[in-house]
Amino acid sequence: MHPNEYYAVCMAKLFHVTEQDLWDAAQARGRYEMSTRGRSLADEGFIHCSLRHQIRGVIERFYADLSDLILLTIDEDLLAVPVRYEPPAPGVSEEFPHIYGPIPIAAVSEVQRIHRTPDGNLTLASA
Repeated sequence: MHPNEYYAVCMAKLFHVTEQDLWDAAQARGRYEMSTRGRSLADEGFIHCSLRHQIRGVIERFYADLSDLILLTIDEDLLAVPVRYEPPAPGVSEEFPHIYGPIPIAAVSEVQRIHRTPDGNLTLASA
């Protein structure tokens, strides 16, 4: 068993960083369909997610200039679509969870606001 597969079996929690207005729109539709910043599930073919230890790097690389961010905690057991652990781009060896279909709102077990402190640390608060 691949180490990331073992981690997923033990935790069954995936994480996705998004913008508050995108989450609000998803709640109105009953499903979330954004892949990553500026790209939808239809554009990308899957939704980019992270394991807990990958969250900070994702925020720093792709969302550092945004302030209205939230973190979705997704219960993998409540997804009716495949989740695959893959590198996010050619030449990258680290694998990330990719969800190959929409995320039903019911599969999101927690929503937290992401705050950056003046010293650059990230904190989470219930949304």
